Amino acid sequence: MQADKQGDTALKILPGGPGATRRGFLAAMGGAFAAGVSPVRAAPPATPDALNAVELGLTPDSLENQGPTLEKILNAASDAGVPVFIPPGDFVVSNVTLPALVHLRGVPGLSRLIYGGGDHFLRAENASDIRLAGLTLDASGHRLADDCRGAVEAVNTVNVDISGCAIVDSRKHGVALEACGGSITGTSISATASAGIYCVDGSAVRIADNRVFNCGNGGVLVHRWRPGPDGAIVSGNRVTGIRADDGGTGQHGNGINVYQADNVMITGNHVADCAFSAIRSNSGSGVQIVSNQCLASGETAIYSEFAFQGAIVANNLVDGAANGISIANFNQGGRLAVVSGNIIRNIVNEGPYDPVGPGFGWGIAAEADTSVNGNVLDTIARFGMLIGWGPYLRGVSVTDNIVRNSLIGVAVTVVDGAEATQIANNIFQNTLRGAIVGYRWQERITRDMIAGGAQDYPHLTVFGNTQL
Repeated sequence: MQADKQGDTALKILPGGPGATRRGFLAAMGGAFAAGVSPVRAAPPATPDALNAVELGLTPDSLENQGPTLEKILNAASDAGVPVFIPPGDFVVSNVTLPALVHLRGVPGLSRLIYGGGDHFLRAENASDIRLAGLTLDASGHRLADDCRGAVEAVNTVNVDISGCAIVDSRKHGVALEACGGSITGTSISATASAGIYCVDGSAVRIADNRVFNCGNGGVLVHRWRPGPDGAIVSGNRVTGIRADDGGTGQHGNGINVYQADNVMITGNHVADCAFSAIRSNSGSGVQIVSNQCLASGETAIYSEFAFQGAIVANNLVDGAANGISIANFNQGGRLAVVSGNIIRNIVNEGPYDPVGPGFGWGIAAEADTSVNGNVLDTIARFGMLIGWGPYLRGVSVTDNIVRNSLIGVAVTVVDGAEATQIANNIFQNTLRGAIVGYRWQERITRDMIAGGAQDYPHLTVFGNTQL
């Protein structure tokens, strides 16, 4: 009974009075447009149909910029609380500022909004609920204003839901979100000059089942201006062909990149052909990088680096990279990780810049408070595992791993200041220059310690390993 009363009330305050029809609603809106004003706020009908944007003034396949008309339609629909349907056709629009409530949908592959140039394409700020579905959004490579960060941009918006869309040819990011919640799902984003998806200071944003490819500087970026909780889930995406057009040594060119965002889950993604890392977490605490495929990375395939505490890197497949998995930068607070159940193969001694520090060609590197357990490494150019760097080593356990076809199985630091490390119950096959070897920075200073010699270094415990 209560629902019926609410429905009656809604009908009474629709334009046209009691028993108003969709046709009457369209007529009322059309009259408002003709008068140059938005209709008064009205409650939606109990079961509203989407309003057809062509019936309200958009002209398909016109070369005219119809941004102002689309904005009026969206404002009126926002006031009325009803969706807007974009029929098949090409519609040139520019500088569309989205109102508080938007549900804009089209026919996938057929309903195309084309950016005609100006300052921005589609933008929302301080909105409540923005939903875009089934649309092709073609930024056409046109200039965006200096303060506009993407073809679709939302700032301080409670919920942004982009689903089943195609976003192409942006001179900046494809989608740029700041201080937003919501989700980006089932969407194709390509040919962007910067990243496909840029999400900064997000609120538990879900980025799932998208295809992001042919992007100039990054695939999916989850960043924060200052370290803090984020809670993003990045899952099931296919990210390929990511370049680093702006150069650098890892700031750009990553398939999935986390920066200062805590508690992010990166699971089940297929990431290939990235100039630097497939997955790179910089100062992201509580990150989980689980069950991803990382193919043909130009530098380190999976990184958890700098000031982080807590990382799980498990059950990933890495095939082709300059380095495999790195848990790094204990000197800047990087610590506390599990590296387990990964397969790493075909690691080469060649990267995208002149090598520094330990260089390239190693499978797994770890420095502090880390368990490296149950991994399989095969065909590694230099070191199967690089444990510690100079004095930066503490509390690392290397157990039950298999290392095949590597020059050295485990290179472990024996510099003064290194702390307790255990290397136990691993299998080494065809490690041509030693299974377990001590290093002082880049200088080898011990013989193979698999059969003895570790007792000379109080921080090392070595037992139960097998060399074939």
